[in-house]
Formats: sequence, structure tokens, C-alpha cells
Amino acid sequence: ELAESPEDKIRVRVTLIDKLTNLAGEMSISRAQMEQQQGAFKNNLVEMEQTVIRLRDQLRRFEIETEAQILSHFSEQKELGGDDNEEFDPLELDRFSVMQQLSRSLMESVSDLSNIQDFLKTQTRQSDSLLIQQSRIGAELQEGIMRTRMIPFSTISPRLQRIARLTARELHKQVDFFIIGETIEFERSVLNRVVAPLEHLLRNAIGHGIEDPQTRQQAGKNSVAKITLELLREGAELVIKLSDDGSGLNLQAIRQKAEERGLIKPDTVVNDHELMHFIIEPGFSTAKVLTQVSGRGVGMDVVNTEIKQLGGGLRIHSKRGEGSLFEIRLPLSLTINHALLMQVGEETIAIPMNHMDAVMRIPREKVIGEDNEVCHYQYMDNSYRVFHLGELLGFSKAASVEAPLIPTLLVRAANRRVALLVDRIEGSKEIVVKPVGPQIGAIRWIAGATILGDGRVVLILDVPSLTRVDTTIQIEPSKLVELVEEKPVGKTIMVVDDSITVRKVTARLLKRQGLEVFTAKDGIDAISQLQEHIPDLMLLDVEMPRMDGYELATQVRNNPDLKHIPIIMITSRTGAKHRDKAEKIGINRYLGKPFNETELLENIRALLVND
Repeated sequence: ELAESPEDKIRVRVTLIDKLTNLAGEMSISRAQMEQQQGAFKNNLVEMEQTVIRLRDQLRRFEIETEAQILSHFSEQKELGGDDNEEFDPLELDRFSVMQQLSRSLMESVSDLSNIQDFLKTQTRQSDSLLIQQSRIGAELQEGIMRTRMIPFSTISPRLQRIARLTARELHKQVDFFIIGETIEFERSVLNRVVAPLEHLLRNAIGHGIEDPQTRQQAGKNSVAKITLELLREGAELVIKLSDDGSGLNLQAIRQKAEERGLIKPDTVVNDHELMHFIIEPGFSTAKVLTQVSGRGVGMDVVNTEIKQLGGGLRIHSKRGEGSLFEIRLPLSLTINHALLMQVGEETIAIPMNHMDAVMRIPREKVIGEDNEVCHYQYMDNSYRVFHLGELLGFSKAASVEAPLIPTLLVRAANRRVALLVDRIEGSKEIVVKPVGPQIGAIRWIAGATILGDGRVVLILDVPSLTRVDTTIQIEPSKLVELVEEKPVGKTIMVVDDSITVRKVTARLLKRQGLEVFTAKDGIDAISQLQEHIPDLMLLDVEMPRMDGYELATQVRNNPDLKHIPIIMITSRTGAKHRDKAEKIGINRYLGKPFNETELLENIRALLVND
């Protein structure tokens, strides 16, 4: 019989590992419930101890009172006629044995009760030890199961090296690509989803950032550029840093492009850090030449979206002439996380700790203006815009704003930092992230939910969405049911887009809402179908072959039979010029790509109701 080697491996289905991970999470929840019940039991033991002390004191007083009554009764008997046993003290006889025995029995019962209490205290201490041991074993089991889901980054290193080599060869540039820390392990699901963003960043670094050899030599640089991908683990976060020694971001070109697209006004004061993050806007590109590598306006917005969906954030640093640094921060696990619990009104909310900069109590005058207006709070050379979390989520303003010291959470996501005022901070816990259904998941600030030890279901905030407060949708809890249940069943929507993917995704979304959908691949196709079917609402793209969205909308508005149809235009062209043209034609709503599902459905409901 052959002995098994320590390095022997077996294949295990991913679904089995996922199931074991969920069971380990459920075990953590059960342990938390047991710890909570154990705490309640210990509180009752303390009450029991105090009760025994009171009972013992009352029995002692009862015994004294009994002896006094015996002596008083003996004195009365002696005065009335004496007693045959006068030579004995009344307490030395059993004349009042019933009263005495009852008193002594009660004292013995109290003593037994005290012994039971001591036994329960001993058992409680042993249970505490067992719970601690179970917690340690559970943590090791959970860690072991999580390790089975982990694979080293080195498994995708050859793929990235090949992309760097081929891209540099295609663009006639010389690049040395280094990977540091490739032994760092990722969850397989996280690594699979982070590959595409890294490929985008790597291609952009070579295409946009790295100069050609002649330009580098003229600038006094080595003709061979250097790109470094560094991987780190910081607490419960994975950090990926992609840096290059190229030309850096052209902030002047970025500002010019942002002004052309209507993202900022010419006289708006914007710092360099804010300018850098315009490159993650959909369709944003400063490239003058269209190639397979750059100039298509896609890539950075996809990178940012994918990272946000993983619960992470993207930071951009650049210095003109010296290079750029893109820093990605991701949670170590998508299923188990450390979170801070806080109370807002009657709701308990959880915020992942990896987005937390600080938790503190801040004097009211530093975060509340004279007219009860919000302001900015300075901490560690950073400015935090102050918001009432209750108002931001559509609940109610935090009750603590009238207190001299207000519980405040300083959170950040990418380049955005906000200070959130809450009612009360409950503490930190390790939580098991559970997915939520489509009804709740459609609310953009919800990332998931977790179950506490007492059985309460707590929503987990999506901090990146929450920090984009200018576009946060506020939903009153009393209207949540109406928002979910009001589906315009039976209405017909026409989706016109040259992308088959967009048509399929949008149609699937609308059909889930009970809507009837038919699609067209461009304006000519839509005109042909409009002769047979007149929809209740139209969704149009702008850039399409044969007939674009503006031409189609113009024909619809000029047709007496069709001009009543509400039109929503969905496009990556979000500049002021494009919006103005759409408004002149008579477009009812104008949304940017990629669209937010909740925002789109709300606009559809509003237009169909008005119609």
C-alpha cells in the first residue's frame, strides 16, 4: 500500500466549497446566538445571587422574631400558672418545634439554593470556556475553508506578462513589466473578476502613459520603461498597485475634455485629484487616434464599475512627466467581513470596516452650521463632507444632532470622503454577507444583509454608492412597498440600440417588471416596426448606424400618430450640447450609460403614470 504524500491533491467542486463556506457562516451566527443567550443567563444568575442574599437576610430576621415570640409566650405561661419544666429554657425544649423546624427548613432550602447557584456559576464558566474554544475552532475552520477558495496571484501572472509584451510590441515601445508579491492569495471569484480591470489598466499604462523610446531619451529617461504591479495585504484588505514611470496624466487635456462634455464649467475650480478621476467617467477619452488599445472611451469606467461591484475602491495618483499610480483596494473576502454596527432612528445599519477612516464623537458646533446646514470636517489633512445618515437614506434626521457630542463615522471610497452623523454606535462584529432579493437589491445603497445573534436582519451599506451623495436616491421606508409593488403591467416598451447586449439586458430587466418589450437595432428598423406596433414608451440610443437616435426622435415627434410617445434617451454622450439638442427635439428624459436600473425604472414609472 502506497503512503500518501503530504502534497497529494484532490479536485473538489466549487459548489461544495461554497456550501461549506455558507455552513461555516451559519455556524458563526449560531455561536453568536449562543453567546447572547449565555450573557442573558449570566445576568439572571446575578439576579439570583442578589435574591438569595435578600432571602437569607429575611429568614434571619424571621428566626429572631420567632425566638422573641417563644420567649414572650413562655413568660406569659409562667405568670399564669407556671410550667412543669420551669428549670428548662424555652429554647431548650421542643414545645414550638413546628415553628422552629419550619424556620430551620427554610434556612436549609436557602443553603441548597445557594449551592445550586454556585454549581450554575461553575457550569457557566465552563460554558464560557467551551464557547471560546468553539469560537477558536470555528475561526480556524472558517479560515481553512476560505483557504481552499484561495489561489495565488501567480496563476494569472503569465497572462498579464503576455499582454504587456504584445501591447508594447504593437505600439513599438520598450517596457519591462515586474510583478511584486505574486504569492499573495485571492479568492478565486475575486481573482477571476479582477483580471479584466488589470488588463485594461495595463494596456492603458502602455498606450497612454509610456512614451516611445526617442521621447524618453529626450526627457532624460531610460529608453526602456518600467511598469510595476505590486500586491499587498493590509488587514482585511487586498491592495493592488500598478505604477509606471511614463508621462503621467495630462491634466490640461482632461480638463478640456471634461469641459467639452459638460462635466464641469470653464470657470469651475477643480483640484488635480478631482481632475484625475474624470477618466473613470463613461465614454471619457483624451486619445486623438482610435486604436485597439486606446481612444474608444471604454475601459476605465468598466474598471471602476467592476471594482465597486467587488466592494472595493480605485485611487489615482499621477505627476506629470514622472508617471502614474493606480491603487485598487479590495475586501479579503466577499462572504465574511468585519463591519461596524450603528443605529439610525429605529434601524440598525452595518458599514464594512475597510471603508472606515475613524469613529469619533465630534462637538456639535464643528459639524452643524448656524442654520442647521451641513458643513465640512477636517481630519488628518482630509476634508469630509458632513451628512445626517438618516436623511441621506430617507429615514429621518439623526436624533443625536441636538447633543453636544455627536457620534460620527468618517468613511471613504476612492477619492470621496464623507462624515456620517448617526444616533448610536453599537460596536464592531464579524458578519456573514448574505445576498438580498431584487426588491431590496434595487436600492443602490444596499450591498447586502446579515443576520445578528438575536435574529435581527441588518442591511449592509454600499459605501461607494453612499459617498456619491449628489446622485443618491432617497427612499422613504413607508414608500418602499409601493415602489416594489407598483409595476406598470401590460405596458409596451420599445428598446432601440445597436448593441445586442444592451437590448437583451434592458429587455430582461423590463420583462421582470411585467412590461412587454420589443426591440430594434437602429432607427430604420424602429420606423418599420412602429408601422405595426405603437409602444407606450421608447428607449433610444444616440449613436446607431443608418439612422441615429436624434433623427428617429425627430421623426416620432413630427408624426401625429406617434408624437405622444414618451422617449427616454440612454447614451454615453452626457455633455451639455447633446442634452440641449435632445431637449429641443422633445426628449422626456436623458440618462447616461451605464444606466442605473432603479433610476431607469423610476423614470419609466413616472412617464407611464403621467401618460
